[in-house]
Amino acid sequence: MENTKRTVDCGSLRVADVGKTVILNGWVHRTRELGALTFILLRDRYGITQVVVGENADDSIRSVASTLKSEYCVAIRGVVCARSERDINRAMPTGEIEVQAQEIHIFTTSDPLPFAIDEVRQKDGSIVLPNEDLRLKYRYLDLRREPMQQNIILRSKVTFAVREYLTSQNFLEIETPTFIKSTPEGARDYLVPSRVHPGTFYSLPQSPQLYKQLLMVSGFDRYFQIARCYRDEDARGDRQPEFTQIDMEMSFTDREEVLETTEGMMRYVFKKTLDYELPVHFDRISWDDAFDLYGSDKPDLRFALLLKDAAFMADLSDFNAFKTGAALVVKGAAESFSRKRITELEDWIKHDFKVKGLAWFKVSADKKMEGGISKFFAGKESEILPKLEADAGDIVFFVSDEKWQVACTALGAVRKRLGKELNLYEKNDEFHFAWIVDFPYFAWNDDENKWETEHHMFTLPQKKYWDTLESDPGSVKGDLYDLVLNGYELASGSMRINDPSLQQRIFKIVGYSEERAQKAFGFLVQAFKFGAPPHGGIAPGLDRLVMLMRHEESIHEVIAFPKNNTASSPMDDCPSPVEQSQLDELHIRIVE
Repeated sequence: MENTKRTVDCGSLRVADVGKTVILNGWVHRTRELGALTFILLRDRYGITQVVVGENADDSIRSVASTLKSEYCVAIRGVVCARSERDINRAMPTGEIEVQAQEIHIFTTSDPLPFAIDEVRQKDGSIVLPNEDLRLKYRYLDLRREPMQQNIILRSKVTFAVREYLTSQNFLEIETPTFIKSTPEGARDYLVPSRVHPGTFYSLPQSPQLYKQLLMVSGFDRYFQIARCYRDEDARGDRQPEFTQIDMEMSFTDREEVLETTEGMMRYVFKKTLDYELPVHFDRISWDDAFDLYGSDKPDLRFALLLKDAAFMADLSDFNAFKTGAALVVKGAAESFSRKRITELEDWIKHDFKVKGLAWFKVSADKKMEGGISKFFAGKESEILPKLEADAGDIVFFVSDEKWQVACTALGAVRKRLGKELNLYEKNDEFHFAWIVDFPYFAWNDDENKWETEHHMFTLPQKKYWDTLESDPGSVKGDLYDLVLNGYELASGSMRINDPSLQQRIFKIVGYSEERAQKAFGFLVQAFKFGAPPHGGIAPGLDRLVMLMRHEESIHEVIAFPKNNTASSPMDDCPSPVEQSQLDELHIRIVE
């Protein structure tokens, strides 16, 4: 072929194009021979087009076609033809046409694949994937799979929509440094040694928190950034050492405006990218109510299954485990739970949530309590079932612990798991957002015998608690808020302290001496002395947002080149040792 540059992509051709001569570029998705005919499915990121090498094709074309294998990268010139009615493939956007090949050019061949690009489905419809490390080792092949392409395409669209919306709302996109001062903000920092200043280190930012507050002091009243963040955390779940936030900050504002702006952005993003209508305002739940009702500060609200206070049962029996107990009534599910399944559930929460056990009973057809702990409450059905709103065919689970939050958290995890296993989700509630507000400002650290901030030290305490910060830290609520989507924390934010004296009081309560505070955060406190405006912000996680929009289970699925669960990259063997000469330049010695 003299000209191999494509004239059309593999997803665009339709019946209106019949008769046109086109050049396609792409990868061989699959080939099939049927007598004298060879069918080639050619794929690029836009779609798949069927190419036919017909009976009357030149021998040279037939010869090349016979050598094609999966993932050969090729150019094909041919004429667009309409398929016969019986050959139309309604499942393909291009299924009404095919291209009769006139020339085939092989750009490059492909070695045998480590796994199939074309997805393999089991009888139940589930997709069989290779193990994650194999997928990450050959990530460039994994990214050729159609679902992965759709994930990355959506991520690009979401990012663009965020920029469109925030720019329309007068936000400025401003980059902040990625080489910063190491400050104690929570997780361990990733440190970068300085060659020019031996023995000193930069830190990669866990978030742009301090810099975006400085931008507010600088007079840029609306800032955002698609910000790369870095945290050196232990492997757990789908955490990544590097991740992306939609970082936002506003000055001369209040909590209501921050929440409404975020709601507006989410509505715009979902409408623009998924054509999905979100409500104008999201639910709001206090932190206390979230734990009381759902056992979590990031509840999944797509199903109505509420925790109930079971403390009253302590007075009805010698079985007194319910003084700080919570109950979960699963309607009509008694027959779904064998003794084996209940034991598996109990073993799981005992192991993962360190509680003593999972109590239970079932409600029989004649409204009697059966199994589990029912023997301790024989004859008390009339006092117990109405208060728990339990009825025939229900199963009731209980968790008790000396600490209210521990019991609620464990039973909340049971709630979330059963919501998925029993498919309790409302059909028309695909994406359920909620704000969690009125968080405790401080938490007591038993190990270190001191108070810590629940969020970060620059969060503004609610004004009604300012007079009692030192005398009663445990009762203080912060002017902070989390955005929750389908049981995941999607964003965290707060109004910020802008008064140096109030900031110093917070430092003192959490045990920061003036000297330590000055060393870590002196530049920020100094800036507050020059007319700092009231300000606040939020930082939705872009990775998690796209993950939930695509109904994936891990952020690994929506990041082009993620690390595995040990923060390593099987593809390029990162992290890796470096030459001794590089260490010498940095004045670093490796200690075995």
